[in-house]
Order: sequence, then C-alpha cells, then structure tokens
Amino acid sequence: MTTHHSRRDAIKKVATMALAGTALSSLTNRVAAHENAVGEKLKGRINHSVCAWCYNGIPLEELCKAAKDIGIQSIDLLGPDDFATAKKYDLTCAMVASNNKDWGITRGWNRLEHHDKLVEYFQHMIDETAKAGFTNLICFSGNRDGLDDQQGLENCASGLKKIMGYAEKKKVTLVMELLNSKVNHADYQCDHTAWGVELCKAIGSDQFKLLYDIYHMQIMEGDVIRTIRENQQYIAHYHTGGVPGRNEIDETQELFYPAIMQAVLDTGFKGFVAQEFVPKRPDKLGSLKQAVGICDI
Repeated sequence: MTTHHSRRDAIKKVATMALAGTALSSLTNRVAAHENAVGEKLKGRINHSVCAWCYNGIPLEELCKAAKDIGIQSIDLLGPDDFATAKKYDLTCAMVASNNKDWGITRGWNRLEHHDKLVEYFQHMIDETAKAGFTNLICFSGNRDGLDDQQGLENCASGLKKIMGYAEKKKVTLVMELLNSKVNHADYQCDHTAWGVELCKAIGSDQFKLLYDIYHMQIMEGDVIRTIRENQQYIAHYHTGGVPGRNEIDETQELFYPAIMQAVLDTGFKGFVAQEFVPKRPDKLGSLKQAVGICDI
C-alpha cells in the first residue's frame, strides 16, 4: 500500500511539474510575443506603405501617426490636399492618386478622345507630385467598353507618349495599376501582367512602369512569384490584399506573403510595398501592424 501511494504521489508530482513547466513556457512565449509586438524594430529590407482609402473611418492624421509608430514610411494614394499631413509625420507618398470626377479606373488612356484632356490633367498632377518631392503617380487604362485589347494597348501607348517627355523632365514615374476584372473591376483593360508589360515595351520609357497588385493578379492569373521574377524590371510598386475577400493577409487567406516578399527582395526591388487590404477586424490598426510584420522579412 505504501509503495502504491508513493508511486501515485510521484506521478502526481511529475505531472504537476510538467504542467507548471508548460504554463511557464506559455507565459514566456506570450511575454516575448508581446515585447516583439510593442518594441521590435522593423528589419528595414522592405519599404512599407499603406493605402489611405482602406482606413476611411480613421482620420488621416490618426492614420499617419499610427503608421509612423508602426514603422511605415509612406501613405499611398493621397492627393495634393493631403500631402502636408503626411509630411507632418515625416512620411512620403509612394504612390500619388490621380482620380477625380472625370478620370480614374473606368475612364483612362485607352480612348483616343480622352487624350487631350488627360494630358492636361496629368501635366498638372506631375507638377504637383514633383513639387512635393514624390516620384510615382498612378494611372489607369480605363474599361474596354467593346475595345479589343490590342487596340486598347495602342491607344494607351499613343496617349501616354504625349506626356512621357514631361514626366521624364520632372522625374516622375507614371505607374499603371494592374486590376482584376473578374471580381472588383469588371471590364477593366489592364487586367493581366502580360498586357501591362507589352504597354511598357511600347512606351519605352523608364518613367512608365506597372503597379503589381498582388491581390488582383492572384485572382486573374495566379503564379505570382514566377510572374514577379520574370517581369521585375517593369514593376515600380506593389500592393497587398488577402485572397479571397481583400481582407487581412494572415492565415485566413490563400497567399503566403513572406515567400512573395522574399521573391520581391530577390529581384533587387528598392521601391515600396503598400498594404491595400480592407481590415475585417474591429482593431483595424492592429491588423495593419500584423500585416506589416508578416511582410517584414
């Protein structure tokens, strides 16, 4: 009986010690994770930005302050009226917006009848971008509206060539965004990387490149890493987003962003990667910080 009790007591003691060790290890891990979350500096290999429109419920001033605290260096898709707010927090605008009531995603460079007014508008926006000390200005192809892809490409090239000399003089890069036409932007013409690359070749200027939106191109064509490797010389900027849904870029979606970011770095890319997901969780800025941490390889 004494032997039985002794064995049982010893087993209890070992079990208690094991549980205590597990609890201590768990506590240590949680403390370490907390310390990393609040104190660890970013590695500095990726230049981080964030798209302002994804945080419309948060005042720009508050977003800028949070971005600065996280270690983000830029706010994407600002217009001239908001440049001063970003600069107040020592942030750049790695991609300047070019949407207004007349021009944007659906109405762009693929229509000859738009060219004269677009040249006038973009000359103004190039001036504003250069005056602020920024270097990238977004542009769009426009929707097909029955226009075949070859004609659309030729029209975009002929129109953009009219403004490229001015962009080169001002050292501003016009950057056309690749968007999906399957889920979000029905009928948009610049919806495949190959089409955008052919447009870059047709224009033939280092001041015209592509915005490779990882979310959009995963939907349209997949094969993200190989596409980045093969076309890196035509890419000026990257946007993120979880697929499906365009929400957080964590384990809830199908893309593995650390591997994609490594592929981007392997190309020698020195530009910016901007978070462009729409936070689903109540703590939107927490989701932003998490996303930057995922991409900060």
